[in-house]
Amino acid sequence: MEPNTLLVSSAVTDPFIKPMQSPPSVSPGIQRRHTLPASEVRPLNTQDAISVFEIEREAFISVSGECPLHLDEVRHFLTLCPELSMGWFEEGRLVAFIIGSLWDQDRLTTDALTLHKPCGSTVHIHVLAVHRTFRQQGKGPILMWRYLQYLRCLPNVRRAVLMCEDFLIPFYRKSGFKVLGRCAITVANLTFTEMWYPISGHAYMRRNSEAIRFPQHPLTVPLTKTDERVDV
Repeated sequence: MEPNTLLVSSAVTDPFIKPMQSPPSVSPGIQRRHTLPASEVRPLNTQDAISVFEIEREAFISVSGECPLHLDEVRHFLTLCPELSMGWFEEGRLVAFIIGSLWDQDRLTTDALTLHKPCGSTVHIHVLAVHRTFRQQGKGPILMWRYLQYLRCLPNVRRAVLMCEDFLIPFYRKSGFKVLGRCAITVANLTFTEMWYPISGHAYMRRNSEAIRFPQHPLTVPLTKTDERVDV
């Protein structure tokens, strides 16, 4: 099951997000017959905001009646901290995404819904959502795994937190999150559980990751067939 989830320095090294390799030299006819649909993972920007919000609105409104982020808030976070977002694109079409921001307290408060704290060491994952056409394909867990691996390469990040409805706790446990307790935040009549994932203790990965800047340069991640088979 894909989740309808509610509460995922910019010069960073990352071994998991790499430039696309140049394709082998083949004639155009052969390339057309054998090239698979392009998949890529890259940071989001404000031009992606409408696509993000359309996916989010469809995923959440029918279930809980509330969106984690409104359109202006999506634009807000993609302006302040695009390096804490990640989008999965198929042939240029957004099919899944995560948006996060930095937070500087032990637990989430209402301010965490709208603020980005640049000096914080906690990444607050606001939303993970998958387009309805691409659900039940394992894209949610794959994207979360890639996002958490990327966070390990950020030198000042020590943990990730999120808030979710209780029925989503098993999904996030499979990704390695642990329950912190009831969240102090409520939205309308909805209550949430706060969960966390440890990021600290990965200095070796940070020191030895291949050098690629995120998000100053365009990044793509060719997704393998192995990735496509992973499911919840």
